[in-house]
Amino acid sequence: MSVRSRKWFTRGLLGAILPLAAGDALADYALNMPQGVTPISHDIYHLHMMILWICVAIGVVVFGAMIYSIIYHRKSKGAVAAQFHESTAIEIVWTIVPFVILIAMAIPATRTLVAMEDVSNADMTIKITGYQWKWRYDYLNSGIGFFSTLATPKSEIYNEKAKDANYLLEVDHPLVVPINKKIRMLTTAGDVIHSWWVPALGAKKDAIPGYINEFWIKVEKPGVYRGQCAELCGKDHGFMPIVVVAKTEKDYEQWVAQQKAEENAAKASNHRTWTKDELIANGKKVFGANCAACHQASGEGMAGTFPPLIQGKTFSGSADMQQHLRERGFLSADNKIVMGPVKHHLDIVLHGIPGTAMQAFASQLSDADVASVITYERNSWGNNTGDVIQPVDVKAAR
Repeated sequence: MSVRSRKWFTRGLLGAILPLAAGDALADYALNMPQGVTPISHDIYHLHMMILWICVAIGVVVFGAMIYSIIYHRKSKGAVAAQFHESTAIEIVWTIVPFVILIAMAIPATRTLVAMEDVSNADMTIKITGYQWKWRYDYLNSGIGFFSTLATPKSEIYNEKAKDANYLLEVDHPLVVPINKKIRMLTTAGDVIHSWWVPALGAKKDAIPGYINEFWIKVEKPGVYRGQCAELCGKDHGFMPIVVVAKTEKDYEQWVAQQKAEENAAKASNHRTWTKDELIANGKKVFGANCAACHQASGEGMAGTFPPLIQGKTFSGSADMQQHLRERGFLSADNKIVMGPVKHHLDIVLHGIPGTAMQAFASQLSDADVASVITYERNSWGNNTGDVIQPVDVKAAR
């Protein structure tokens, strides 16, 4: 090997070794799994590292033997291949050694899998329901529940403003949990298959309509932990983040008290009479969080898929959707959108349109929110019907 070749070889070797010797500096390369903040995430990490180093050791032995043989037993040095076969010793070695290695990996892997499924002796239970494209969290022990939707501004999504550090990983209502408590998590879905995934918690579980899956977490330190839906659940799959906020037990109890107060206030709002301006202001927020993904913030809809909500606009969507809209008085003979009867508008929002992408919001929105969003839709983008829907009207429609 020439002097120049030796220099390049030395530089390459140092370039490969120094990062491994840097210890904590590995975190800067973001090439490894996160160690996480739950017992299961720790077990997964240690299992991963153990198997990684077993693979590294196997690679060193195999490739070391290959390289040694290539260098020192090459034909140019006069090496002659040994002739042997049916060696009982070799047959035993290459059968027993892999078997031992597999057993060494299987035992801790099985122990971790069993621990992941053990949801017994939980301190509390949270039900997670996936919807297109948001999450519903119900605290079964505390009687509180809420929806969690994407909070990233549309201006960032459409590149009108610089993207935040947590772009597409921020929500309006995060899941809040206490630290050092074993929490049983139940997952299901209200429409299509979703998957609840937070890497730092070592948690990933499918949410399937009609089924209940379960897992557990026990967060060991306060903090904010982010994840997202890991299943291709529709066109806005990438806009379905998860944010978990872990608090001390004292702070968590204060949060629970605050949530209950807010829920009581929301229930009270279902029994009062709202002004038109209040309904439109609240309806704009509800529309942005639940409807804008399909119908657009401008109410223009998406050509051929989601109908516009603006009176006089033409809709050229599927025949099934046209039929449903025409039967309810929302589509004219020449496919122009019209503001049909309020009772049919309520029916569509509450119960959806079967066989189409229009989902039912009866279980997702309160009476006040349904009244607000319908009032907003019927008095925005130039519609100006003057209709005002009250929570009592929604309650009657249910």
